[in-house]
Amino acid sequence: MSAAVGVGQQWVLVEMVQAFYEAPAYHLILEGILILWIIRLIFSKTYKLQERSDLTPKEKEELIEEWQPEPLVPPVPKDHPALNYNIVSGPPTHKITVNGKECINFASFNFLGLLENEKVKSAAQASLKKYGVGTCGPRGFYGTFDVHLELEDRLAKFMRTEEAIIYSYGFATIASAIPAYSKRGDIVFVDEAACFAIQKGLQASRSNIKLFKHNDMADLERLLKEQEAEDQKNPRKARVTRRFIVVEGLYMNTGDVCPLPELIKLKYKYKVRIFLEESLSFGVLGEHGRGITEHFGINIDDIDLISANMENSLASIGGFCCGRSFIIDHQRLSGQGYCFSASLPPLLAAAAIEALNIMEDNPDIFQTLRTKCEHMHKALQGISGLKVVGESFSPALHLQLEDSSGSRENDVKLLKRVVDYCMNSGIALTQARYLEKEEKCLPSPSIRVVVTVEQTEQELDKAASLIKEAAQSVLN
Repeated sequence: MSAAVGVGQQWVLVEMVQAFYEAPAYHLILEGILILWIIRLIFSKTYKLQERSDLTPKEKEELIEEWQPEPLVPPVPKDHPALNYNIVSGPPTHKITVNGKECINFASFNFLGLLENEKVKSAAQASLKKYGVGTCGPRGFYGTFDVHLELEDRLAKFMRTEEAIIYSYGFATIASAIPAYSKRGDIVFVDEAACFAIQKGLQASRSNIKLFKHNDMADLERLLKEQEAEDQKNPRKARVTRRFIVVEGLYMNTGDVCPLPELIKLKYKYKVRIFLEESLSFGVLGEHGRGITEHFGINIDDIDLISANMENSLASIGGFCCGRSFIIDHQRLSGQGYCFSASLPPLLAAAAIEALNIMEDNPDIFQTLRTKCEHMHKALQGISGLKVVGESFSPALHLQLEDSSGSRENDVKLLKRVVDYCMNSGIALTQARYLEKEEKCLPSPSIRVVVTVEQTEQELDKAASLIKEAAQSVLN
């Protein structure tokens, strides 16, 4: 047995020698190089210790004194608007006192003039005596008061939807609603002029964002067709991918109205959901102030979700979403601003309820506002150096430079001089402000002119005349 094993080993050795002689020369050279490289790696050191001398205590102290840490935030110039704000004393109603000077208010979004309404104030005061100042807890942790449920019920009935949900902060309303439904991997088609609150909601959702040109339905349909073609290539993925269109009723950054009838057609053609942000159009558009759906005569059930804040027409704080019950109930579990923020102070909920009462009892107020908006829009035409941006019925108009100086910073300074000129003459205006480094599509600098029902025709004409005078003085 042992003899057989020995013979086998000899035969293997003979085969190895024979293979060595028969192998090509380049093969032998390559193997030799590899063997030498492996030997070198095994016996060589992986690194060399660098020679250094220890520093003396004095040298260490000098180095520490010379070291300057990186700033936590970039330097902010002293003339930045955030550091040089106007100070208001008293309520920002029809007349507003800014930096000690009384002016006619063309800056606050008090469209229906309810901020100083005696009925609204009385309702808030009665609620303050009954409930106290705040709630000190979110809705799920002893933060739900009966007045909250009453407000949600009233909003749902007013908007003619199944259910409504209220938030304690207007900005957080749409910023919480979007990520409650749209998740990573979902697709959102959004107008490039969308407000900052929508942008923050999209960022939190981590969805795939596709921007279309402002109010350009042809561009939106192009993106929808491209996505449809992508879905056909991967039908399995398409079945689990949700698609949304997010638009505003009246755009905060432009004053334009969205073409909702065309959007509805695209919704059903390409099977997408529509989220409608109506902070500027709620309490403004429509015969009864129900917003853009009433303005165009569109069935509200064609919209998957409507959101708006209560900080403009209702002259309160917070916001709301409304729609079908199963959609709204999902936000009670997933809306971050609803679940984790202290609920709306009862006094503000009571004020919003009374404001709804006034809107329902006085539907003529919306036509009055529209008439004054159209009057102001017409009066602002033909100002040398400035152009009016926005619909004639929008209560928030923008005045932009006809010809830019070529520098955004200089454009902002020119418009500020116009605002200051008007302020010194008793007309309070404001510039539209943006976080320039965070905006997806940064709007052009502008002066925002806000129209309310409290302003008289004489005051509207006075403001328009003064703006024209300021433009001639500053721009020409």
